[in-house]
Amino acid sequence: MEKILEIRDLVIRYGPIEAVKKVSMTIEKGQIVALLGANGAGKSTIIKCISGLVKPSMGVVMYEGKSIEKLLIHQLSGAGIICSPEGRLIFKDLTVEENLKVGAYALKTQKITTVDEHGQTIVTKVSAKQRMKENFERVYRYFPVLLERRKQTAATLSGGEQQMLAIGRALMASPKLLLLDEPSLGLAPLIVRDIFEIIKQISQEGTTILIVEQNAYQTLKIADYAYVLELGKVRVEGLSQDLLKDETLISAYLGGK
Repeated sequence: MEKILEIRDLVIRYGPIEAVKKVSMTIEKGQIVALLGANGAGKSTIIKCISGLVKPSMGVVMYEGKSIEKLLIHQLSGAGIICSPEGRLIFKDLTVEENLKVGAYALKTQKITTVDEHGQTIVTKVSAKQRMKENFERVYRYFPVLLERRKQTAATLSGGEQQMLAIGRALMASPKLLLLDEPSLGLAPLIVRDIFEIIKQISQEGTTILIVEQNAYQTLKIADYAYVLELGKVRVEGLSQDLLKDETLISAYLGGK
């Protein structure tokens, strides 16, 4: 499979504190990759580094075969790396529809190249307006409740609906690599189940996902591969289906089911 993201020997320091210690990981196109571990393990710091909020002290971050450590946030988002942050950070005074439009602000006309049955190359242009329309339709298909509430202010939504809005806003930017930071935080178990089912569907329709979560058991059920962090280091990695069977691992590093 083709790699979309590769991290090699990543070190991130906050002053004298080394939060991430020589972490290496790979994400292949189309995968859901989980980054698991307790609070303070370094999970969110890695997400912030990939999205440009934190610069690495050492190491290499490659996206689609190119080094991205020096790129700015808007350059990374323009390249297709989009984050749905911990705590949602939606605009509570704006309507649902307005929040989603914010997510689409950087969309540009897209050129799509195809080859017809005669071997001729065909270039089709899709305007930013058309892409936004298609993204609205996609988000409302995943989250019908947002369509029902599109004229309401975001402050009137439940916690689960606000999380759906945060993910939907990220999808409005047409991500190639979607970073999800603690999407289940503070949500009731039934809502968590629904959110995770939708995350799996988003992946199945072609978006690569890196998910940071404390809810290890639910995350391993939908992920393809997982890295378990402890105190800034990768302690365990492997296929999610294998890690899910390892009761000792789940008990030792992930707090049980």
